[in-house]
Amino acid sequence: MIIMPDLILILVAVLGLAIGSFLNVLIYRLPRKIPFISDRSKCPGCDTTIKWYQNIPLVSYLFLAGKCANCKKRISVRYPLVEALNALSYVYFYWQFGLSYEFAVFSFLLTVLLVIFFIDLDFQIIPDVITLPGILFGLAISFLPGGIGIYTGLIGMLVGGGSLFLIAILGDWLFKKESMGGGDIKMAAMLGAFLGWEKILLIFISSSVIGLVVSLIMMSFSAKLRKERAVPFGLFLATAAVLAISYGDQIIDFYVRNFLTVR
Repeated sequence: MIIMPDLILILVAVLGLAIGSFLNVLIYRLPRKIPFISDRSKCPGCDTTIKWYQNIPLVSYLFLAGKCANCKKRISVRYPLVEALNALSYVYFYWQFGLSYEFAVFSFLLTVLLVIFFIDLDFQIIPDVITLPGILFGLAISFLPGGIGIYTGLIGMLVGGGSLFLIAILGDWLFKKESMGGGDIKMAAMLGAFLGWEKILLIFISSSVIGLVVSLIMMSFSAKLRKERAVPFGLFLATAAVLAISYGDQIIDFYVRNFLTVR
């Protein structure tokens, strides 16, 4: 039986939406240490258990007009946003790579980055329960056919985690306070294990530029940020990682051809 490409695309999008719905559970419950397997979803406002037909990705949010069916409290637009972003990323990677090793790995990694991004945005933490298994999983899949290879993965992990660890030590010494959290270091090690040392270097450069620009813009509008001068770096690592996943090979190839090629 041959499945039509359009049908596969729809199935990929539906899978992305379904997993995106579960990501919302993780984003809400992990930092609050609430069990995310056994307990059913509840409204944060009235604590009413959400029925299955009120929890259909995107559809239920639109049908309920973005409000709880019981207490009518507004539901955060982040819920359909996370579902849509995850589905769109799956569709993009399927369009780029088809049903392949790259599709599976990049879709999984993007899913992990979405969870990290929104937890770090709200709580300024990156849970070890995500990054530590992520490091091991990244190294494990490097063995598979089509993988980056165990040596590339190990070097990427060491470059990623080791570089930020040294930067953190230097920052602590210069500023006499913690300059970078351990979560950022473990996240960088995880990204290096998945993507290798070349892309982790690209991520460092990109995240620094993105972080500088965004921080300056935010601080110009927020007196609180100007006073605290602290923006979660995990947000910028995650954003730069998406850039590296999507266009890293092209960016690195462009740099090598135009700046490193001997003339």
